[in-house]
Formats: sequence, C-alpha cells, structure tokens
Amino acid sequence: MKNKKNKQKKFTIMTWNIYFGADLEPLIGTTPEEVPQVTTEIFNQFEQTNFRERAKSISQQIKDIEPHLIGLQEVALWTVRSLTTKNETNFLTILLEELKRMGLDYGVVAINHNFSSELPSSTGDLIGILDRDVILAKRNAGLCFCNIQEEAFSNNLVVPVGDVPFTVLRGWSSVDICFQGQKFRLLNTHLEGNSVDVQVAQAKGLLSGPANTTLPILFIGDFNSNAEGALKPTYDLLINSGFTDVWNISGVGSGFTAFQARDLLNPISTLNERIDLILFKGNFNIKLSNTVGDKQEDRTLSGLWPSDHAGVFSECIQIIINEEVV
Repeated sequence: MKNKKNKQKKFTIMTWNIYFGADLEPLIGTTPEEVPQVTTEIFNQFEQTNFRERAKSISQQIKDIEPHLIGLQEVALWTVRSLTTKNETNFLTILLEELKRMGLDYGVVAINHNFSSELPSSTGDLIGILDRDVILAKRNAGLCFCNIQEEAFSNNLVVPVGDVPFTVLRGWSSVDICFQGQKFRLLNTHLEGNSVDVQVAQAKGLLSGPANTTLPILFIGDFNSNAEGALKPTYDLLINSGFTDVWNISGVGSGFTAFQARDLLNPISTLNERIDLILFKGNFNIKLSNTVGDKQEDRTLSGLWPSDHAGVFSECIQIIINEEVV
C-alpha cells in the first residue's frame, strides 16, 4: 500500500543591498559646470567607505550563516580612467575573494547590468560606475540551475545630470533551481526608490513576467517599499497578488533594513524601514528569519557599518515534497 509522506528539504537564503559606497543623488539636477566637483565629492565618499574593509564584515556575516543562495544589490564596479591608466574596484571580485579567504566557495549564477555612467572629476580623471545585481550560490550544495534570465525593466526613472537626461536603468535576474528533486524559481531585483509610479510599474512587469510561473517562487531584493509604512503601494501589490512575506511568519525583531548614514559612520544604527524582503509563493515552510549586519559588533575596525542596509535571511526554508512510500 502506498501512502503520501511529506519530506522536508532544508536550505537557507539571503538578500543584501551591499551599497555603492556613496550617495549618487547629488548629481541629479546639476549643471555641466557643477558635475566635476560633485563627481569628485561622490568618489571621495566611495573611497572613505572602503569596500575592501566592508567586504570582510559582509563575508563574516555570510560565513556565520552559509546560505545556499544569496541575492545581492548594488554590486558596483567603479573605474578611474586617465589618459594613460585605468583602475577599477570590482565589488563582486573583492567579495568572492574574501569569501574564498574565509574558506567559502560561492559562484555567480546570474548577474544583471543596470545603469552605468562615466563623468569627469575636478582632477581631470573620468569616474565610472556600473550598477549590478547578482545571484550567488554555494558550490557543492546540491543545487542545479536552468532557465537563467537577466533583463532590464522597460520602465525606468529618467533624471537630469549635467542638463542631460539620464536613465536610471534597473532590472532583475531569475533562475530555476532543482534541489533534491524539487524545482523552484528564484527572482532577485532592486526596484526604483525615487518614483513610486516607476516602482509600481516595475513590480507589475515582474508579476506579468518572471513571477508569472506555476513553479514555487522565492522573490528577493531591495523593493524600496516600506513594508511597515502607511503608504506602500508596491508592497501591497505584491502581497495582494499572492506573495507571502517571510518576516510576517518568522521574523525576529523589527526587521528594519534601511538606512545607515551615507558615510556609514553613525555610531548608533539608524535603520527604520523594512524594504529588503524575502517573499514567496508555493510549498515553502518558513522556520526562522532574521537580519544581519545591523549590530555594533558587525561594524568594521574603523567604525564603518558593512552597508547602509541590513541583510535579511531565512535560515530554514523547507520545501515540502509529497513522496510515495510503500
């Protein structure tokens, strides 16, 4: 006689906006004459927030949890170009090297390239930045991947920079994952934060696109919609479409993930919004969710917070599989 038996498959997932290292918004509305000085100030802030130092703290948080899957946002690539040289600071390379140094082996599953810019500084160099969102996976963890998609949104904010329209291109990536015989989809994104209309349009695009699947789905990222706020049209749209917020099931503490000071040196945490989320549809059993990178001991030796956001993880997401047993 055959009976149905629920078999639990455990794994852990994390999402974290690791921060460009500088506030880019002062460029909005600049004149051509103002651009070089503002660009220099932004680059100076990026150097002050020292990603190589922060990467050690971020990697330590990852090591403490060892998630199977990680969705990252603001994985910047900064460049400095002169007539004769070009130097770069690649957040992705630095983080992977630091993880490896700690004995962890993670690989890139998907990466979407968002907005990029190269502007003159007051010293005559050209300062460039490329924004990327990345899905990482722990190697040798029994995960198989297919149907990898990396796309830009068709709706994006356009702002003036140096009297020239600049498109703040954003996007998403997704991958179908097979884990111990069960298949599900992971979707990672970073929605627009400076226009609710654009943000909602991007969310609707995801709901009609990669989130429109019969597979169980985990939807992670920086949604820029405060789940605890009075006005949260994007969050409400996603919840009303059938997604469940893991924090409402198993969250520990406030769940606040944004924002620390832009220089990351504020002595007391100023996180007061919950915009970095793990949502899901389908047969997942959520056991525990918590934040990382938001405690005093997580700060670097020079006092930097690891990011202006806290990360979020769900420690034991269990896929329930109905198996026939004799």
